[in-house]
Amino acid sequence: MESSTEKKVQDLYLNFLDAWNDRSARGMADYFIADGEMIGFDGSQVNGREDVYSHLHPIFENHPTPPYFGKVKSISFLSEDAALLRAIAGMMPEGKTELVPELNTHQTLIAVKSDGEWRIKLFQNTPAQFHGRPELVEQMTAELSELLGK
Repeated sequence: MESSTEKKVQDLYLNFLDAWNDRSARGMADYFIADGEMIGFDGSQVNGREDVYSHLHPIFENHPTPPYFGKVKSISFLSEDAALLRAIAGMMPEGKTELVPELNTHQTLIAVKSDGEWRIKLFQNTPAQFHGRPELVEQMTAELSELLGK
């Protein structure tokens, strides 16, 4: 059974993905604590809420970013005020009807409770390529496709 605190951490992650899907750099950045960090899909590292915004804003302005479809796999509490969330996510570019396996990712979020609110300390987005193991790519894509009702 999911606790109310687990739900708050899960909602933080899902709302963060919604901000990506809305192409809102400000919305995404505002989920971070002031000194939060983000490691992007391409390995870029960004430190600080305002740098997260500055990093994401031109991406949304200049690229047709596909939406994320994410699934929380686990939430572990490191303390009363810190949690580790692990998720998988896939993307479906505009005009497509299925997830693109090459865009599958493992997502890790460290959430901390700051001034009574759960915020992101670290978000890391790691490509899930499973080099030489195509069956794992297919398995992850199938699991994520369930989110689409497929």
